[in-house]
Amino acid sequence: MIFTLIVIVFCLLIYNYSFNNKKSRKAELMSKIPGPKGSLFIGTAVTFLLSPEELFLKSRELYKDYKGITKFYGFNFGIVNIYDPDDIETILSNSRFIEKRSPYTFLGSWLGEGLLVSNGAKWQERRKMLTPAFHFNILKKYFRSFLDHTQEFFEIVSDEVGNEKTDLSALIRNYTLKIMCETTMAEHVDVTMMNTGIDKYFNAVYSLGQCVVERLCRIWYYNNFIYKLSSVARRETKALATLHEFTENVIRNRRKYLENKNIIEMTEDDEVYGKKGRLAMLDLLLQNEREGKIDFKGIREEVDTFMFEGHDTTATSLMFTVMRIANEPEIQENIYKELKEIFQESNRMPTLEDLNEMKYLHCCIMESLRIYPPVPFIARRLKDEVVLSGYTLPSGIDCYIFIYDLHHREDLYPEPEKFIPERFLPENHQKRHRYAYVPFSAGQRNCIGDRIWVP
Repeated sequence: MIFTLIVIVFCLLIYNYSFNNKKSRKAELMSKIPGPKGSLFIGTAVTFLLSPEELFLKSRELYKDYKGITKFYGFNFGIVNIYDPDDIETILSNSRFIEKRSPYTFLGSWLGEGLLVSNGAKWQERRKMLTPAFHFNILKKYFRSFLDHTQEFFEIVSDEVGNEKTDLSALIRNYTLKIMCETTMAEHVDVTMMNTGIDKYFNAVYSLGQCVVERLCRIWYYNNFIYKLSSVARRETKALATLHEFTENVIRNRRKYLENKNIIEMTEDDEVYGKKGRLAMLDLLLQNEREGKIDFKGIREEVDTFMFEGHDTTATSLMFTVMRIANEPEIQENIYKELKEIFQESNRMPTLEDLNEMKYLHCCIMESLRIYPPVPFIARRLKDEVVLSGYTLPSGIDCYIFIYDLHHREDLYPEPEKFIPERFLPENHQKRHRYAYVPFSAGQRNCIGDRIWVP
């Protein structure tokens, strides 16, 4: 065992040579980029040996120290963090920089080659296949589900009013997952039957998330061989069994429903969807399976991807928005006035048309997404050299775009910690750099549901 560890360490030190060998172009270019000073053998690998909470605070300190651009490296892995909207536009708007590697590859055992993780032709094929499922008409079709679950949620929250404290996180996540099952995964999924598995699913998501963060903080775990030897990888394997079981049940339940109803193919006269191609995501995937364009593994990749991305980021955004508005009495009053103008004295349920009139509430949501982006950073692999903030970044490294720090730049958002929805009134928002606000990413690899939510 000791001999094995010695061999691994020796190999890693050799592996790290490309960033320390001053004759290599990669080392030469990286040496010119600002960042913490690293050691000869392990670079800046020890910088992130912190808890998730400490790591978050440390990352904010580094942004303040280095502003536009920061480098990190170790064991042949190079990372450059960027925060400037011009640099971000250079990366996100260019088709040369749409490839993803770490940390997305850390999710590969769970999400496979789903839309979030895949690259090249596989990503293009899946994006084209799934785009029709995110048409605005799909949102209209399931608007009733949103209303019903929201009403049910309000009733449960009302029962919590007299309690000293309430875990709002658990309540919100429960409903965002249910809504995902009834909409993106098709309305006939029996959510009641799955309730017993929802808690297990949440716990598994949390456990796997911890594994990903631990791996992200320990650069030697970027190597798959070393990572698989760790206790972290064993915890991940245990969580994966629960996650895959849950989504496989969702797929099988929907397939069984369609078979029992003898629904072989959705046609242009289909009463449920109106037009062929505008199917709920899972139905669209199952139809493509019947046409031989995707297999069961591929369906599970996309279901896993959207079950996670759809419910978790939405729940996180809702929690932060509710929390912040709860602490802003003046904002609450402005929201109330707007709703009173729309509904007058009526107690009716809202319509889609009403949502279009909620301009101020929309600004509140955008401001919440600015202060608390549910995904604090995204990453791209640089396959070519590129100049950012006056520095040439070498190919073969990962470029991390820190959305959180971008959204908190004082030159873009004065008093950035203040909740000021008016920042997003059209006359104010349109004056900013178009890449100064990217809660859903941007460019070709933006969130597939980006535009569907905007009134």
